[in-house]
Order: sequence, then structure tokens, then C-alpha cells
Amino acid sequence: MAATVTVTDAAGRDATYAMASAEGFKAASDAWLRVGWDAKHVYSFTWMGRPIIQLPEDMVRLQEVIWSLKPDVVVETGVAHGGSLIYYASLFEAMGNGRVIGIDIEIRPHNREAIEAHPMFKRIDLVEGSSTAPEIVDQVKALIRPDERVLVILDSNHSYDHVLNELRAYADLVPIGSYIVSTDGIMQQVVGAPRSQADWATNNPQEAARDFVVEDTRFVIEEPEWLFNESVVTERVTYWPSCFVKRVR
Repeated sequence: MAATVTVTDAAGRDATYAMASAEGFKAASDAWLRVGWDAKHVYSFTWMGRPIIQLPEDMVRLQEVIWSLKPDVVVETGVAHGGSLIYYASLFEAMGNGRVIGIDIEIRPHNREAIEAHPMFKRIDLVEGSSTAPEIVDQVKALIRPDERVLVILDSNHSYDHVLNELRAYADLVPIGSYIVSTDGIMQQVVGAPRSQADWATNNPQEAARDFVVEDTRFVIEEPEWLFNESVVTERVTYWPSCFVKRVR
């Protein structure tokens, strides 16, 4: 007998899907994402020795985008332990080109020391200050040459207002065909979970991205094409739904 998965919706209605189907995979994945949030699953990984508080699937999918775009610069807001910066820098090291600019309102001394001592620091610039402060935005822009291709990743304060202001602040850095990646939109899906807030249904990066593309029609929310897929799966398993804000004009 084929394996199945049964899910119950908010109205108490059950639906059963074959495990081998796209619907079954999505149902199991949605449950896994939620239990992973509750168990703090993403707080268990490192990249080249530095904590990287990200879902591994998100990072692999973003690697595909970086390989396809081959940006000269990744700008990431939010540094924390530096694992993501090290990850992007290591991709650039393997590709033979590229560097990372990391921005954080506070880079704690022990994290700065560890990042600066890392072999990949040769491809990293650190900027300390609010990612939306005009002087910090200007400082970041001054580090980028006019001919350099930029990808922006937003992973600092995930409130609606802050993310919307980041999208506005860094939009002009992104060339046609590249993205601003607005991470952690899963906040909208985990209201009521541990470490969540009651207002996350609307106060989250997904809502900011959706409103941004309405006001700035140079951008759309568009999923990058997968480079390889022989499965029934057609949707990312992700903490970053609706994250790829692509410049199209």
C-alpha cells in the first residue's frame, strides 16, 4: 500500500495525499517547517566554523542564484555570527571572483574578531550601523564600483517598516535581472509559535516585499528558475517565501 500523509486544515477537515505526490511532499514539508521552527532546528548549523542560522535548503537555493547571476558583490544586512557572510565569501572564493559587504547595527566584538580571523575575510567588508541610515547606505554605495553587479540580501530587523525601508534604500544598487532577497517571510506562517509575535500576520518581510513591488514597478516578486529538477517538487521548502524581489526594468 502506498504511503500517505494526512493533514487537517483550520476548519478541522482532513485531506490525504500520496507521499510521492507534490501535494504530499508539500503537506509534510509545511509540517516539518513548523516543527523545525518550534524546535529551533536552524540554530544547529555552522559554515566553515561559524554559526549560520539559516535553513540549509534556502542556502543551497540561493547558491544556485549566485552561480547563475555571478554577482560581483553581495550586500547582506544582518551579520550576527557571520556564518552567512562566510558562506557567500566561500562561494566567491570557489568561483574566483566576488566579495561580500555585511552591515549590522551592532557587530559584537567576539563575532567581529572571529570573522576578521577567518580565511574568507579577505572577501568581506564589515559596515557597522543601521542598514537604513542614509550615511550607512552612502557608505555601502561608496564601496561598490559603477560596473559591479550587485545582489542584496535582507536579513536584519524583519519588521515590516524596516524591511520596506531597506528595499527602498538598496533598490538602486540592484541591476536588471538581479534580486533583493527579503528573508524570513515564514514569520507570517508561524503566528502563535514559540518566539513569535501576535502582529506577525502583517508585520513581516513578505508584506513589505508585496507592498514594495506595488510602489516600485521596476521590481516584481519572481521565483528563480531551478537549474535541475527530476522530481515532482515544484515549490521551495523555505523559511523565505516570496523572498525573491527581482528587478525587471
